[in-house]
Formats: sequence, structure tokens, C-alpha cells
Amino acid sequence: MSEDPDGQAVAPFRRRSFLASAALASGAPAVVAVAGPAQAAGPTTGGVAAAPAVGSVARLLAVPADSRGVNWIRSALQVAVALELATIPPYFCGLWSVKDRRTEVARLIQRIVGDEMYHLGIVCNLLVAVGGRPQIKAAAPVYPGPLPGGVRAGVTVYLSGLTKAYVRDVMMAIEAPEESLVRSAQASPTVGEFYEGLLGAFRTVRPELSARGQLSQYVFSDDLSPIENLDHVEQAVAIIMEQGEGTTSSPSASFEDDHPAHYYAFGEIYHGRELRHTEHGWQYVGAPVPFPDVRPMAPIPVGGWPNPPARVRQLLHHFDATYSTVLDTLDAAWAGGGHRTLGAAIHAMRGLERPAVELMETPNLYVPGTYGPQFRALRRRLPAS
Repeated sequence: MSEDPDGQAVAPFRRRSFLASAALASGAPAVVAVAGPAQAAGPTTGGVAAAPAVGSVARLLAVPADSRGVNWIRSALQVAVALELATIPPYFCGLWSVKDRRTEVARLIQRIVGDEMYHLGIVCNLLVAVGGRPQIKAAAPVYPGPLPGGVRAGVTVYLSGLTKAYVRDVMMAIEAPEESLVRSAQASPTVGEFYEGLLGAFRTVRPELSARGQLSQYVFSDDLSPIENLDHVEQAVAIIMEQGEGTTSSPSASFEDDHPAHYYAFGEIYHGRELRHTEHGWQYVGAPVPFPDVRPMAPIPVGGWPNPPARVRQLLHHFDATYSTVLDTLDAAWAGGGHRTLGAAIHAMRGLERPAVELMETPNLYVPGTYGPQFRALRRRLPAS
């Protein structure tokens, strides 16, 4: 996240044209003509962490549409907080592992990280608008593990430096277009179904929305602003679905002044070519996208790094303490702390990269590669009685 250098207020969603969202609203079918790699189960080192609250999204979607009231909307939005937060650590690991941040690959990932932070801000504002309070730190996942809420069963999200396998198995698997998932006949609920259900509940219930407690912030190139009416809700959810997880669109259905959905950007990294429309459909046949020189962070196993040396333990604790401060401060910002508290969280977030890079440059004692951040949310210790 970054602050507006001029400190000026901006209109909600000013940057977006929502042309792509018109197809979603009209129910027009979208065809994804780009063949992508199959989803994999995760890294070969280590197993899969225990899944939290298996089927929570399935239970939400099992509630009849006419029974989904404000409490249902609040519960669904808290799941959305967890989903959006879960994408940020793996993308940060990929970004920080790139040695030259001026490369096209680093630029692509940096943009997507910014989008995911923006999405997190949107769902937090939505939750506050309907009288809820985001629980951000409580939603922090443990890696490796599944996506929150039981969506996209079979996808294991792990933390690693950038490799072709990591792009395919984590980044592209998280962002896979809704249409592709439908064709693969997955039994688990999809992110797109979840957001469509959430939007449908807003349309049916039409809850009163309060701007009190919502936050305004300039997030990279996006303007986070209070959500005050149903049109704003429609636009906000459309942004999340069109930019990333839950998209039903083809690469051509991007915002007027925006980029294609995240899946296709990651596809350019994986295939090493820009995406282009040809007479045979969308294909990765454009200009080269060279894979960058990276720090070889090894995939973190279940339970974290075993028996790390003292210096690594210090760096891991320093990183996790800073990460926990970021999460605590984000919680406080949407609990009434306001713009200044959100700014403090952004400032603290900038402190994550230095210890992460130092870890990624420290040879691992047990597996090929280097160490890396574990993104563990430390719980506050209660004072002794």
C-alpha cells in the first residue's frame, strides 16, 4: 500500500470503467481460450497443514437465497477477508525473491500484490458498512495449507521463492479463471460462486450502508473509498472478480485502463511470453518475458524451518513480530483507528522486506536453497496474574 502524496480525497472507484463488468451483470457467457497448466497439490517437501473450518463457504452457499440476511453477509465478508489476506504472503515471497526489481516479472508481481491489498481493503470497508468489524489477524492462515473456507479443494498454498513450478502450482492455481474451474467439474465451491452469492445477498437484502468507520487510502494505483450504496457494492465486487480470483472473463475483458486478470499475468511469467490474441485464440506468443534471477528460497515445510541457526531464528522472529504488528494495526484501523492507523500499518509493512531478503540470502542447512519468511501471526501474551 502507498499513501496519496497530496492527501486529497478522491471519488470512489474513480479509476475503473467497469466495462468488463457489464458482461457479468448481463449474464453473458465468457470463454477462456487460454490453455493453462493443471493445478498441483503443492511442494514436494513437506505435507499439507490441517484445513481450517472445512466447508465453511459450502455451508454459507447452502443457505437458501431468501434466508441470507445481514448476519449472513457479515459472515461471508469475514471469509472474504481471509481469502484476500491468504494471497498476499505467497505473492510477497515470489516478489522479494526476484533480485532485480526493475524486471518485467517483478513489475507484474508488484502490481498484483497491490491489487490484493486493495481487495482486502474493499472487503474490510464492506464489512464495516454493514455493521461488522474485520478480524484480520484472526484470519491469518498457516502455510502450507488450503485456501480459506474450503474453496478450490486440491490447491495447497505454500511459501517459496519464485520458480516456474511456484508460478503454476500456487499463483496460477489461486487465480484460475472461474470458467476453467467450471469445466474441470470441481466438487468444492469456487471463489466466483462465493462472490456471486455475496453480491446476490446485497441485491436482495439491500442493507443500509454506513460510511462511518470505513477507510480512504491510495493503494498503489487504486483509490480505496467508502462504499455508500448498492452501485458501489456492485462496482467493488466486480473489481475483485475481474482483476483476480473469481474472474469469469477472457483476457479481453479487462478494465478500460487496466491490465488483464492476475491469472493471465502469471501465465506470462510461466510461459515466458506476453499474451496475445491470434487467429487461433489467446496464446502466449507475444514479446519475451524473461524469467528473472532469483534468490533460491526453498519451500517452507509443515511446521516451519527445523532447527534453524540462531541468526535465522532472530530474523524469523523479527519478521513475524513485524508481520503481527501489521495485522494488529490493520485490525485497529478498521476498529475506529482511522486513516492515521492505517498509515501506521502501511509504514510497518515496509519493514517486512529487509529481514525477508536477508533470510532468502542465508543458505539452508537441510535442503537445497535458502531460508525465507514463514508469515506466522504471533499471538499476544496475556499479562501474568
